[in-house]
Amino acid sequence: MENRNNVTVFILLGLSQNKNIEILYFVLFLLCYIVIWMGNLLIMISITCSPLVNQPMYFFLNCLSLSDLCYTSTVVPKLMTDLLAERKTISYNNCMTQLFILHFLGGIEIFILTAMAYDRYVAICKPLRYVIIMSRQKCNRIIVACCTGAFVHSASQFLLTIFLPFCGPSEIDHYFCDVYPWLKLACTDTYGIGLLVIVNSGLIALVTFVILMASYFMILYTIRASPAESRAKALSTCGSHITVVVLFFVPALFIYIRPATTFPEDKVFALFYTIIAPMFNPLIYTLRNMEMKNALRKVWCQKPFLIGRQAI
Repeated sequence: MENRNNVTVFILLGLSQNKNIEILYFVLFLLCYIVIWMGNLLIMISITCSPLVNQPMYFFLNCLSLSDLCYTSTVVPKLMTDLLAERKTISYNNCMTQLFILHFLGGIEIFILTAMAYDRYVAICKPLRYVIIMSRQKCNRIIVACCTGAFVHSASQFLLTIFLPFCGPSEIDHYFCDVYPWLKLACTDTYGIGLLVIVNSGLIALVTFVILMASYFMILYTIRASPAESRAKALSTCGSHITVVVLFFVPALFIYIRPATTFPEDKVFALFYTIIAPMFNPLIYTLRNMEMKNALRKVWCQKPFLIGRQAI
């Protein structure tokens, strides 16, 4: 790959050129990264060690937390390293690798959120058939389909960009390797490739977002005549999902649904789906979900007490 290009090392301009601000950002993102790991590990351990692991919704939530950890780890460690470095560089091969992994994990996240919406739709709109439709075998097949769809999406993106020639400049105006800043540096006409990127990334995100919103609209329509207690529980669960969907999809749509152009605001919007959404997912799903809060109490509060009593 390197023989085709005059440029084999790229410079990431990052979020700021002011060293004091970069140190402040480093502390802020380090705290965010710690919260992401602690929150998502807390969810994964609590679900795995409780009966919730047998429920499809929490099975998908477990997968979403694992996806969040991997997704943020593709971006945040490199970002924090660059914030302390004098020269923020990344090789051509590493840039392509980051681009592929980022879109692969991002695709998994999008499809898992869709699976979670489908699970809620079946649970609320077809409760009598829920156990049959959302069996563990079906859930496993859905996760395999999510990974397969994400791989096809990322591989398509990879093939669109891997053959582009780069002859300078070598500065990527972003804090990670993404498609549009990458296309901007190519020394060839990228208009057609930009349109294909919109189809591959933008339309996938848009169609998925519309499907998600439509499913939640159908859920809300279905529960309109339900008892107040059942309606409140359904609204709480769906409200958590909708919050996560908006945090992830709206910034992604702003970036990928338009032609291949870049704006200074892109880096701020990218923070939402690379750092902010994965950080708030655990809080959203625990604070607004009584079953998760009960599982947290049982796993983290009662077990040490029981162990202590057995020792006595």
